[in-house]
Amino acid sequence: MKKQLVTLALGAALGLSASAAFADTLADVQAKGYLQCGVSPSTPGFAAPDANNNWAGLDVDFCRAMAAAIFDDPQAVRFTPLTSKERFTALSSGEIDVLSRTTTWTMSRDTNLGIDFAGVTFYDGQGFMVRKDLGVSSATELSGAAICIEAGTTTELNAADYFSSTGMEYNAVVFEDQDEVVKAYDDGRCDVFTTDSSALAAERLSLANPDENMILPEIISKEPLGPSVRQGDDLWFNITRWVYFALLESEELGITQANVDDMLGSDNPGVRRVLGVEGDFGTAIGLSNDWAYKVIKHVGNYNDIYERHVGANTPVGIERAGSVNDLWTRGGLMYAPPIR
Repeated sequence: MKKQLVTLALGAALGLSASAAFADTLADVQAKGYLQCGVSPSTPGFAAPDANNNWAGLDVDFCRAMAAAIFDDPQAVRFTPLTSKERFTALSSGEIDVLSRTTTWTMSRDTNLGIDFAGVTFYDGQGFMVRKDLGVSSATELSGAAICIEAGTTTELNAADYFSSTGMEYNAVVFEDQDEVVKAYDDGRCDVFTTDSSALAAERLSLANPDENMILPEIISKEPLGPSVRQGDDLWFNITRWVYFALLESEELGITQANVDDMLGSDNPGVRRVLGVEGDFGTAIGLSNDWAYKVIKHVGNYNDIYERHVGANTPVGIERAGSVNDLWTRGGLMYAPPIR
């Protein structure tokens, strides 16, 4: 019994030491002069580098928003591309400061991995893509199909649940990262490609013949995607969470990247609080009171980011109006507590 107690005490001490090592992430980030952000290696619309290694996407801009809040500089961020298997280890080890990588918020991840999710930046759901010449129009017709799947993802688990619940058989063709999955599907090594519907829309564009492929209508899961940070640093968690909320609150109040300077003169108390004109809403999170102004000035509100990277007028082409990703005032799920 004594040996067991000593072992438990040692384990607890090591756990506390691990938490303590990352207990002041803001100070560490400020000291090195940039934010280290973990992203997808290449998911158009969410995170992808161009030929000059300039990163763009909804997840990328969330990290730029954090950098703007902290440094007044959206470029004060470096990006670490991570596979699904690498992402949580990179976060827990301190290799990255925040994970913003099309990652689904689940109970097991939230409670077992020592991480906290700050919010949902995109409500998604898993779907299926097939070649049109396969001759199917519904996921209910996929019995016996060979399906390309990325390892270590909720995609893999959801597919197993779906086919089990429908009594259909399938052959999982599993790969280590998304690029391998896409190539295998494009090369005809499987009949079906399954992942989040937003990623299917993005990855279809990279296929040799995009128009010869179609996304089936069924959505088989809930995939709330959002950024996460290590547990044990409440200040850093609050910064991450409230940068996210500021993107939504500013949109609801009509503050955009285009009009933010004009809005500094607004008589609306809510606008004035968000922009730091009145009140003290920076001290508690270790930032200046105009931190949200810096975010909107440099990066924009949530809609600015969404329409820039994944909206209806982008190649990804995901309509926001009336969808779950719209503001709550327009029938969506996007909702922020007030800054007051």
